[in-house]
Amino acid sequence: MPNCFLPAEILLPAPGVPLDPWACIAVDQFTSQPEYWRKAEDLARGKPSTLHIVLPEAYLGTAQEETRLHGIRAAMAAYRQNVLTRTVRGYVYVERTQLDGSVRQGLVGMVDLEAYSYAPGEKPAIRPSESTVLSRIPPRVRIRRGAPLETPHVMMLADDEAGTLIEPVGRRKAELPLLYEGELMLGGGHLAGWAVEDPALIEQIGRAVAALADPAAFAARWPQAAGQPPMVLAVGDGNHSLATAKACWEELKPTLPPAQRADHPARYCLAEVCNVHSPAIEIEPIHRVVFGAQPAALAARLAAWAAHNGITAGAQGAQRFTLAGAGYEQALALSGATEPLTVGTIERFLGETLPGEPGWRVDYIHGEAAARALAADPARPACALLLPPFDKADLFRGVVLGGVLPRKTFSMGHAEEKRYYNECRSLV
Repeated sequence: MPNCFLPAEILLPAPGVPLDPWACIAVDQFTSQPEYWRKAEDLARGKPSTLHIVLPEAYLGTAQEETRLHGIRAAMAAYRQNVLTRTVRGYVYVERTQLDGSVRQGLVGMVDLEAYSYAPGEKPAIRPSESTVLSRIPPRVRIRRGAPLETPHVMMLADDEAGTLIEPVGRRKAELPLLYEGELMLGGGHLAGWAVEDPALIEQIGRAVAALADPAAFAARWPQAAGQPPMVLAVGDGNHSLATAKACWEELKPTLPPAQRADHPARYCLAEVCNVHSPAIEIEPIHRVVFGAQPAALAARLAAWAAHNGITAGAQGAQRFTLAGAGYEQALALSGATEPLTVGTIERFLGETLPGEPGWRVDYIHGEAAARALAADPARPACALLLPPFDKADLFRGVVLGGVLPRKTFSMGHAEEKRYYNECRSLV
């Protein structure tokens, strides 16, 4: 099996360009909190920032969407000429100091989109951990199609219990050139990156990736999946960004002669790989907030839906969650559900209920405090469905043995701890 994670030509701003405001948080964060993006816009105004080459999802469907789309191409062209003047030929070793003080190690390179698929039932080397929502791809395609640059926030997870891929690079960081270091905007934590260009170190990384793809080792780890093509990487975050890159590549590929398909820049996507076994990797549930729904009304609909589907809703049951709103809180448990995870049952309930309630709208919120705050506003009815903790040990097991998890099952850390757009790569 060819390696699916490879060295890349990685573009970075000239020395002296500060991370704040250059590095911008992932566009799918704070979608119901426009005040965050207003602050980010104020910080980035008139300065080099990846905020000017991405489209925050908070702007989708607003008057700003078209305006920003027109500006993105111009900003990319200008940055390629005047800002992104440094090139790393290899990988970037990254250390992200998170809000709790823990340090998340990562390795930035490019993944081969030929080794990835989001089609249900396929078993490629790189697999989504959650279901891909096809309707979320077209707005992103509008940005990537024909773009000269990419700066995705894709974060991959490796099931590397022995710590063979990233940790050895981290132990040698004192030998590596420091590329950048500083604070991220709006309290995002500390970020530092080092260039990994030494041929011996690049070869070592390649061997570690190849070992993770070894069929015998994969079968030994997952006996129930013996004979299945090994899964090397799972998409931990940025699933729809990666799916967009794949969709654009599949659109472009038939127009290219065979010789160009092998190494065309659009065949690859920049990504950061982390070790799921790192103590700094925290997997947290993504909560649901249903705007327009009075909590008591949503609770009644849930109880009726559960009874109709042979599910018992009450104080006892394996699937536990909490409904919360302004002056309202109710702990619930479900038993008899066919979905193995609580989030799967809740997602099914919402999927079958919301079409009949045109005044209800769901958003997916990272962090219990943020979900509670959104549902507690007395000026607008809303109900938060607070989901139970998600055991990260179940992530690879669930994907390898059971396929993708329900959409928006988990989040890697708080919203502010998401991967920020920083490194770039040319697509032309």
